Amino acid sequence: MILIVLSAVLVLALGGCACVVWAARGGPRWTRGVSRATLLAGELVRASGRSRGDRNRGSSGSSDGGD
Repeated sequence: MILIVLSAVLVLALGGCACVVWAARGGPRWTRGVSRATLLAGELVRASGRSRGDRNRGSSGSSDGGD
């Protein structure tokens, strides 16, 4: 079941990327809407990753050992 869900997400992502490229080359009007939605979803995912990363960093130093 999880494989089906992941496959669907992959197909949607690839389709969105194709619409971004097609819209940049002057595709039909609907491709511009799909590409705008794809880029917005990418920004939201990137922003959520940044906010999680800031919380996980904390104030601990590196664990290299420092020669």
